[in-house]
Amino acid sequence: MSVHHHVQSPATTPDDDADLARWADDGAPPAQSRSSPDAWLRVGAELGDRLVALSGRNDLLVTCRPGTRSGAPAAFFPLLGEVEVDAGLFAPLQPHEIHPRIVGDEDRYPAAWGVFVHEAAHAAHSAWTAPAGADPRVVEAALLLEESRVEGAHLITQPTDRTYLRTSARTLVMPDIDHPTLLGVEHAAAAAALVLGRRDVGILDAGETRAVADLCEKVLGADLLATLTRIWTAAHQCPDHDATTMLAHGQNWCDALDAAAPALPVPKNLADLLSGAVRVVMDSAAATDAADLAAQAAATNAMANRARAQGSDRAQQASRRRQAAATAKSVFNSGGGTVNLDGTPAPYSTPVTGTRRPTAAEQSAAARLSRALRAAAYRERTEERTTSPTPPGRLSVRAALARDAQLAAGSIPVAAPFTRTRRRSSPTPPLRVGIAVDVSGSMRAACAPVASAAWIVARAAALTDPDSRTATIAYDTHLTALNRPTHRAPERVTNFVANGSSHNLANALDALDHGLELSRPGTGRLLVIVTDAIYTADETAAAVTRVKRLATAGCAVLQLTLTEESQRLPGTTLLHLPRPSSAPAAIAKAATDAIRRTR
Repeated sequence: MSVHHHVQSPATTPDDDADLARWADDGAPPAQSRSSPDAWLRVGAELGDRLVALSGRNDLLVTCRPGTRSGAPAAFFPLLGEVEVDAGLFAPLQPHEIHPRIVGDEDRYPAAWGVFVHEAAHAAHSAWTAPAGADPRVVEAALLLEESRVEGAHLITQPTDRTYLRTSARTLVMPDIDHPTLLGVEHAAAAAALVLGRRDVGILDAGETRAVADLCEKVLGADLLATLTRIWTAAHQCPDHDATTMLAHGQNWCDALDAAAPALPVPKNLADLLSGAVRVVMDSAAATDAADLAAQAAATNAMANRARAQGSDRAQQASRRRQAAATAKSVFNSGGGTVNLDGTPAPYSTPVTGTRRPTAAEQSAAARLSRALRAAAYRERTEERTTSPTPPGRLSVRAALARDAQLAAGSIPVAAPFTRTRRRSSPTPPLRVGIAVDVSGSMRAACAPVASAAWIVARAAALTDPDSRTATIAYDTHLTALNRPTHRAPERVTNFVANGSSHNLANALDALDHGLELSRPGTGRLLVIVTDAIYTADETAAAVTRVKRLATAGCAVLQLTLTEESQRLPGTTLLHLPRPSSAPAAIAKAATDAIRRTR
């Protein structure tokens, strides 16, 4: 049943015969095809390199050639320190297409690799040798139990090889079932050991082996099958070098069969029944493996699609950032002019009507807001207390006495009698305020109060912290920078009118986001949108995408409306102002709250 320990002397070709064969031609070495035995030498050498990791041994030789000396698909010769593999297992691949040294190449020939892993398991765990004079039948039974034992032992250290061992079972088990060396009850027992033994070590699943289990129970009987199951289960726990125990299990196997066989009727077509049942098992295992492979391929494809989607998202985000940077540069570097969407100047459509000096009320409002922002940005100093066995620090007498007592007792002192308090000032966060004001024809009432509010906020922020920045953009079809992000306080109020058409809030928000870094944490960030939001669906969708992205980044987004007909932009905090003159106070309060919430 097993050929793994069968050693034969390899046949050799005398050198003289090779020389005479050359003279039969023109004296040149004979041409070799790509599939000649010599072409497989490299494959065998690379398999030998992989065998070191599989078996933990570096003293073994691997030979790969068409056909094997043993007649089996593969064999391990412990006395020669050699593993031989039939090159036919790699069909239809040719040797120049096979590169076992590359990890992962084995997935192209799983059956051949599974047989090779099986032989590697023998090389690693078949370390016992039958003593001279042992009963050949007992040795054969022990070697039969060894088949599943070594695979179970290999699976403990190399669990990822289970798929290959399942594939190799079809190559190794079916020849033994179709061409048995044992007949009758012993044939059924051998099939149980080869198939159900692999089930019990986790190579095959219980559901897959049900056909063989049912047939063996019918042929052998429940009692004998249970006895044989206990024997191979005990053999699975046997150490690699324990020849005595393995032979004892082989003897128990033979005794159980001898005791039960005379009373068991043997079906005339038992060989055919066993062959059919084993084929059902192998087909079921193949179907399971195919389903697992399909599921794995689906998962891999899903991950690849997700990675591509993420890459596409990153590319789109990078493109948006570049577009936002270009928009901000064209708006804020235009010298106060109006620009188109592509950044080109649009001088004939500017809403700016001129500038004026701030009123006394506006100057007072800026001073009050500056004090409020400074108070909101103030952070108490933090205290950090540390203990130490040595100075500096304040001495605790109780802790010092405890330390002395620990030293006197001969124990490691853990008391730390010195306490030190460090007080550190927390930096005050700067402020970032972006104002986007709609200058379409329906927003005329907001022009004067928003112009005043923009100057007040910019003036107060500059007086509060030199790192604070504010900016105001008027938008319709075009974009116009009313205040640019700078650390200098504006000297004059910029007046503007609302006589535009259409809307371009999305690009305005991109320019403010890039110019003020509203998406970047560490500052008090506020975005104020003054609009009635009576937009088309596309304009609303583009604006809402920017608003939600800023809100997710932690920027407060406030929408100011003046009429009851105004619409709310999703993601914003809506504040309705029946009196436009209250806009400066509302924006000032929102800015104060934003910097107070900053941590």
